[in-house]
Amino acid sequence: MMKIRELASPQLVGKFAGYPNLCFPLVSLIYPSGKLYPAKFTLLVWLTLVWFFLATNWAKAQSKNALIKRIPPETISAWLLENQVPAVGIGIIEKGILQDVKVYGKQNNRLLPVNTIFNVASLTKPVVAMLTLVLVSRKQWQLDEPLAKYWVDPQVQADPFHQQLTTRHILSQQSGFTNWRWNHASQKLTFDVKPGTKFGYSGEGFEYLKRALEAKFRRPLEQLADSILFQPLKMNNTRFYWPERVDTSQFAFEYDAQGKRYEIPPRRDASAADDLLTTVEDYSTFSVSVLKRTGLTKQVFREMSKPQTLVDSDKKLFWGLGWELVQDLSKGEYALYHGGSDRGVRTAVILLPKSSRGLILFTNGDKGGAVIRRMAAESLDVGKEIIERLK
Repeated sequence: MMKIRELASPQLVGKFAGYPNLCFPLVSLIYPSGKLYPAKFTLLVWLTLVWFFLATNWAKAQSKNALIKRIPPETISAWLLENQVPAVGIGIIEKGILQDVKVYGKQNNRLLPVNTIFNVASLTKPVVAMLTLVLVSRKQWQLDEPLAKYWVDPQVQADPFHQQLTTRHILSQQSGFTNWRWNHASQKLTFDVKPGTKFGYSGEGFEYLKRALEAKFRRPLEQLADSILFQPLKMNNTRFYWPERVDTSQFAFEYDAQGKRYEIPPRRDASAADDLLTTVEDYSTFSVSVLKRTGLTKQVFREMSKPQTLVDSDKKLFWGLGWELVQDLSKGEYALYHGGSDRGVRTAVILLPKSSRGLILFTNGDKGGAVIRRMAAESLDVGKEIIERLK
């Protein structure tokens, strides 16, 4: 027979050095005297390996089956009241399935229905990004083809950078444009840097992409989205703008920080960057399709969810294609994130592809961001990490 210390041979140390806490406690449990009998050593090794296998897969299963905490309605109501936000819509995805849709709040002293329509501001961009990536997956569009083949904005025609601008640059927020041309000192669309060289969040980039798509396919954006996304996913309550005649009783109007309603004229044309009108259920259905990679090839999904643009190396923030990436979270998670912010609108979507979970949050008040941050921090096991990184 041999003693435990004699197990420290080069061969055995190499085999178990990475797992001392798994192997040797088991040895002590079976042989507290510190002696190991050769005839039983093989059994011990097998038991240790089985233990390690079960422990590893249990950890993976815990991540895969992790749930999203439901916040009590009275707590949500208190958050809304505290922040002068009339309503919040919540969509919860677990195991790749839409599990819960709720709308809390009132308008005109009436409880808002679960099919309330929200303006989701910049959550429009992921929809247009996914539409484009489905076309890429179908080989009907190319990520790295210059958009000048289909469209050139007259205000940048004299700048040679327009010949280099691609879909990849726009979806990864490296278009070289400011957010909106009216924010620029020149009040015109301008390349501040060469496309593909620097992060710069831009709605103008998505409007540029829209014009290129419409020129190639000879169809307006709303028709492309309807045929490729909205109809197949049965997103029947989603549209880019209000029709001429519409019942607005379902709509969550926008409110300022004092709880006063904004008077915002309805949009009458489609934007690729802003003002999508949708319900929590519809946008959650869209989010499920993202997690399930519906319509995307494996290669395109990899391109979408890998870092394309560095935002903040310390916080592990990057931009993929159409989504901000929050990498290296606990339990091996990473997040696809997008937010929306306009007058009286704060929205967010957080998707966790590793565990097939998602949290969709819509609010209709200027201080809705405070509600969203508390909801995310309390609902998701990695919520606080995500909120801290995105500050």
